[in-house]
Amino acid sequence: MNEVLTLWEVADFLKIHRSTVYRLVKRGELPAFRVGTDWRFNRTSIEDWLKSRMRVPQE
Repeated sequence: MNEVLTLWEVADFLKIHRSTVYRLVKRGELPAFRVGTDWRFNRTSIEDWLKSRMRVPQE
């Protein structure tokens, strides 16, 4: 089963501020869904998003 994370947990996981997570969600850049007024995140989707943003160092 896919783990569901809160905004605080995602901020901690990505090592960024909560307001940065919120801004990325509002821009549609970070995959998320709402439960009432709170944002939730599938851990697998966040890991996939992170991998897609990684760049290979140029030689």
